[in-house]
Amino acid sequence: MSPGISRNWLLMACLAGLTSATSPLRAQPDGDPPAAAAAEAPNLPYRATIKPTGDDTLDRLLRISSGLIALQERAPTDAEGVASRIGAEADKLRPALESEGYWAGQIEIVVPGGSLDPAALAAQTAPLAIEIRATLGPRYTFRNIQTLGGGPDVAVTPGEPARAETVIAAQEAAWNAMRLDGRPLARIDRSVTVDHGAHAMDVTFTEQPGPRADFAMPEVAGTERVNPEVVRRVAALRLAERSYLPSRLTQARADVSALGPFSQVRIDPGTALDANGRLPVTVTVRERPFRAISASAGYETNFGATLRLSWEHRNLLGGAENLRVELEGSRLGSDIDRMNARAAVTWRQPLPLGYVGTAVGSLAFVRERLDSYDRDAAIFSLLYERRLTDRWTLSTGPVGEVGQSAPSGGRMSPYQIAGFTGQLRYDSTDSALDPRRGIRALGSITPSYAFTESQAFVPLRLTGSTYFDLSGGGRTILALRGALGSLLNGNASTVPPPQRFYAGGGGSVRGYDFQSIGPRDSRGKPSGGASLLEGSVELRQRFGSSYGAVAFVDAGAVGTNAAAPTDEIRVGAGVGARYYTPIGPIRADVAIPLVRQQGSGSFGFYIGIGHAF
Repeated sequence: MSPGISRNWLLMACLAGLTSATSPLRAQPDGDPPAAAAAEAPNLPYRATIKPTGDDTLDRLLRISSGLIALQERAPTDAEGVASRIGAEADKLRPALESEGYWAGQIEIVVPGGSLDPAALAAQTAPLAIEIRATLGPRYTFRNIQTLGGGPDVAVTPGEPARAETVIAAQEAAWNAMRLDGRPLARIDRSVTVDHGAHAMDVTFTEQPGPRADFAMPEVAGTERVNPEVVRRVAALRLAERSYLPSRLTQARADVSALGPFSQVRIDPGTALDANGRLPVTVTVRERPFRAISASAGYETNFGATLRLSWEHRNLLGGAENLRVELEGSRLGSDIDRMNARAAVTWRQPLPLGYVGTAVGSLAFVRERLDSYDRDAAIFSLLYERRLTDRWTLSTGPVGEVGQSAPSGGRMSPYQIAGFTGQLRYDSTDSALDPRRGIRALGSITPSYAFTESQAFVPLRLTGSTYFDLSGGGRTILALRGALGSLLNGNASTVPPPQRFYAGGGGSVRGYDFQSIGPRDSRGKPSGGASLLEGSVELRQRFGSSYGAVAFVDAGAVGTNAAAPTDEIRVGAGVGARYYTPIGPIRADVAIPLVRQQGSGSFGFYIGIGHAF
């Protein structure tokens, strides 16, 4: 924020250096009586209200600024304290009037009996009814607007109401325009004069654009066990020798944060250029514990319980390398020969071979015994991941799978698959755990070859979700999700069962058994398909600070060819409860299938951590 700009609408009145008429009450320092007196005098409950002025914006500002309203619940006081607060109220509310252009406005505090004497107040019936009345008077308008200094004109129109927010917003827009022009030291100062006789305001803006500049090589502060050179190089890829743009600071901060070992990352540009005419930049970090253990659990009807454990080290060799080990068991509680297990190791290496981005290597061993197929396999990948912007991330690299699979309960057959994947992710949501607005999307395409079947195929999958804050305060959220999958250049019968598409279950279409939607084999078991179509609508409502409820409808279909399936769509609907915690909401959902089908139960019950999507 430039020193010449303030976001605080209250500052406008202070800068003007003027006063306006208010009620004849004298302002007294706000505060309660001394402790000894307070112990003797009983508290006087009161209820303060704002009489509507007809200007909703002004009423909101008055309510926010009122000391009487702010303190009436959280700081009870006696009659003398109430009288003191009433005396201070006019001065507290005057800046709100002036910020909306009512520079001649008056404030009146009305109490039962009309007397502000503490004894008279104490004699009134509790709770004491206090009404705050604002007499607006004429609304001042802008008159003479000048922009000096050679920068862009500040867009304030003469004749408009003299609102502080108009001045501040226009000033900030002009300041941002100079910064977007590569001028990091741009500054705008303003001089405000209020003419009470003419009910007018004059504003003069004085601009200092400053020179255009490139970023210097970043300096690093705050590292203890992480190599500062890694931080410097990651930030430098966005900044060093590049022309100044505010967005580059945001991108550099996101890249450093993505390394993982830091709980806090701050990037501070200098206040003056260096000897070479470049802008100094300091990256200040705070390290967090490098080792972490986490666990999660879930339960799904007809699939059983799932337990996940993980351990990670966020700075294994001192260069922000991340090693993560995960263990997972699912279908717990089933016969032991039908339980599932997974063990995985993931390594993340920042700046691979000096390039911007991260190398991500993963090796997982899986044992799956599902109603759709059985699999024992080793799955590996080596991906190059790069944040293109603060919202877009690209991942690409080879993937492979070696193992054996079969239809559920059938005889295992070996298979080997090699491919090359490309993934593009977009995320503009405001929270990773509990999004209230924004969009998430993931598109992946993986040209692959199945050696045993001598079959080339290309799985394509697109998923996305979006969130709308219907209440404006994050209490009522409408969440939408969609997914589309297609098996190009192949069909379900020519690729191993794990490579096919399935639908149904807690992360898909609730109310139906896991992977139960779609084609079935001669035994009535799910056999998977070559295409997928899914959609969900969920309404989320919070109650209080920790509780919530949802209502949802899910739909999905799996087809036998690569075209999106539109027939035999299955629909499930249900309700759920949420308990919000710092690590995300704990959810419990119950759903029923609206279209009954063979091999699926009459309802589904799901427990887990995090929203369904």
